[in-house]
Amino acid sequence: MSLDYIRHIEIGERKVGHGHPTYIVAEMSGNHNQNFDNAIRLLEAAKEAGADAVKLQTYTPGTMTIECDEPPFVLPMTNTWGGTTLHELYTTAYTPWEWQSDLKKKAEQVGIDLFSTPFDSTAVDFLESISVPVYKIASFELMDIPLITKVAKLGKPMIMSTGMGTLADIDEAVTAVRRSGNNQLILLQCASAYPSPPEALNIKTIPHLSNAFGVPAGFSDHSLGTGAAIASVALGACLIEKHFTLSRHDDGPDSAFSLEPHELKQLVDGVRTVEAALGEIRYGVTDSEADNVVFQRSLFFVNDIEKGELLTEENVRIIRPGHGIAPKYFDLVIGRRAAMGVKRGTPVHWSLIT
Repeated sequence: MSLDYIRHIEIGERKVGHGHPTYIVAEMSGNHNQNFDNAIRLLEAAKEAGADAVKLQTYTPGTMTIECDEPPFVLPMTNTWGGTTLHELYTTAYTPWEWQSDLKKKAEQVGIDLFSTPFDSTAVDFLESISVPVYKIASFELMDIPLITKVAKLGKPMIMSTGMGTLADIDEAVTAVRRSGNNQLILLQCASAYPSPPEALNIKTIPHLSNAFGVPAGFSDHSLGTGAAIASVALGACLIEKHFTLSRHDDGPDSAFSLEPHELKQLVDGVRTVEAALGEIRYGVTDSEADNVVFQRSLFFVNDIEKGELLTEENVRIIRPGHGIAPKYFDLVIGRRAAMGVKRGTPVHWSLIT
């Protein structure tokens, strides 16, 4: 483990990292379907489900690509958005910039964090103008070192997805952040397929990612359902990012692999259950088990015993409940004598025998 290991970052007043509750981010993406009221409803639904933050994406079609239908710009038919051009996809999916300040104000009103992923320098400048508390770098921008450096120099906490990145790619990005004087970083394990099949998720990478780079690690999950995201918490994920939609029937650009509000609530509840279950390294009787000592066995006097009477297998037995001395002492008790008279049903304790 790195000697300068960073245990958490701070997003607003919230500590995110080891020893703190998992930070759950609901990714709105383009699932508002270009409707501002839908965006507001998504934000409110995320809060109601118990998410900690809503994330946007800040770009325009023109800052992402050019309008061109030549083969390199057309998505293959095997892709979720197959047959469309990149420009067409981003025209459908982008979140209008004039909404984003209003959405941030609404988030503040309802009590949920809101931040975004910038995809170029102009997006960073815009997001600074509305004072987002943290920046997300998408997997596909992991090798955009100029963008990463610009964000890092702002001194704000950063979250970086690592989908498709090699260890060398990730190291170069992390180094760019640190050389900029920023050590507020969380890395996310991610499979950059939409949706991601379970065998592509490799969530065992999460603790390795954390140890390799000395930062907290989380999980950006593009798989269907909530199982993988919930399981990631047991492997140390301190942040989970998951796309969500009002309804998969809305046919939003990402709706096919997004959670509906009730599923987001199930995710939040599942994560909190896992956190409680992880607990601490502990052996012995817990508070919740105390009443069940009655189901353990121990030594009991099963006859009335007079002072000085010899203890035998007929008057001392190993039975339930577990209020007497442990069964392992049975052979040490047999053949000794009662220190005083005792009634049948009295647990055997050392003070009662000589």
